[in-house]
Amino acid sequence: MNKTRKLHSVLAVLALSAAVAAAGCNVSFSTANIKSAKLAANREGTQETTVFAKDQVIYCIVRLANAPDDTKVKSVWTAVSVEGTAPNFKIDEAEKTSGDGVIIFDLSNTQPWPTGQYKVELFLNDKLDRALEFQVQ
Repeated sequence: MNKTRKLHSVLAVLALSAAVAAAGCNVSFSTANIKSAKLAANREGTQETTVFAKDQVIYCIVRLANAPDDTKVKSVWTAVSVEGTAPNFKIDEAEKTSGDGVIIFDLSNTQPWPTGQYKVELFLNDKLDRALEFQVQ
């Protein structure tokens, strides 16, 4: 790229920045992140596991860091490969808003869980952050 083109590109970016500032637009960049996420057989998270019994409640414990109070975390629970269920069947989803700290999602069933492979996907501010796989035996 020649010097004139480079200068024009820089000037265009500066002009856009000035226009945004003049319009009073707030542009913010969050450093919020999921510091850790784990599956557990209890709400406290002391029984960390990826294998659950058919009658257990499944807990997903998420720790947020550098998160403003309006940070959104969504869990999407899926039966990936489960007997008697279509592949990749979405079971449930939930969304919570929080700042730094712990968010707990849970999944329970009035009937025994079918045997198979499952996952919970975690979204941070509407972007997929990670998926945790687990199984029911």
